[in-house]
Amino acid sequence: VVAIDHRGHGRGIRSPDRFRLADCADDAAAACAALGVDRVIAVGYSMGGPIAQLLWHRHRALVAGLVFCATARNFRGRTGEKLTFQALDGLSVLARGTPDSWRRRAALRVLAGRTGEGRYGQWALGEYRRGEPHTIIEAGAAIGRFSSHEWIHEIDVPTAVVVTELDQVVPPHRQRKLAEAVPGATVHPVQGDHVCCVQRPDRFVPALVGACADVAARTAGA
Repeated sequence: VVAIDHRGHGRGIRSPDRFRLADCADDAAAACAALGVDRVIAVGYSMGGPIAQLLWHRHRALVAGLVFCATARNFRGRTGEKLTFQALDGLSVLARGTPDSWRRRAALRVLAGRTGEGRYGQWALGEYRRGEPHTIIEAGAAIGRFSSHEWIHEIDVPTAVVVTELDQVVPPHRQRKLAEAVPGATVHPVQGDHVCCVQRPDRFVPALVGACADVAARTAGA
């Protein structure tokens, strides 16, 4: 298993450039090349979904299969979603001109109110502290601009989609539309919300393992 902290997140690359999902896909391909990995089953959760899609789109010889979790072809459909991502677009511009200490304090206050004091909350805050506030805001804006509608149907490798049925961040119907758009994709539902991967691993992990095993079996038989 190769796990990557993407640009500006956790221990990921620090770059002066604006955050681009395509750069994250290229980073993943470069990491595989450096490790001598010739073929991968790319697994993408939430923002990792667009990155995995772009990894296939930009580096097709590398990708043997795909597993998408709690993600979609696009994230900017409803009026509320459009307004949210428009706000992030504006914030991403302002963030680069704001002192890092101010950005970090403001974001930590917001996150603390949303994540709570439990184990997940402390983990999330710790990961955020390792990241770059302005890059994380830019990442949110980049997610809002992403769309694979024009080429998602061209995916020609075994694919599975783990659908988080109680998700209020990426609506389940949008996750299922992703599965419907990819020829031969299988659906693996899990009764959990957008953070069930850490809050309810007892539910999420079996679905993820099942999805990976499904794709691996079809890849081996291809």
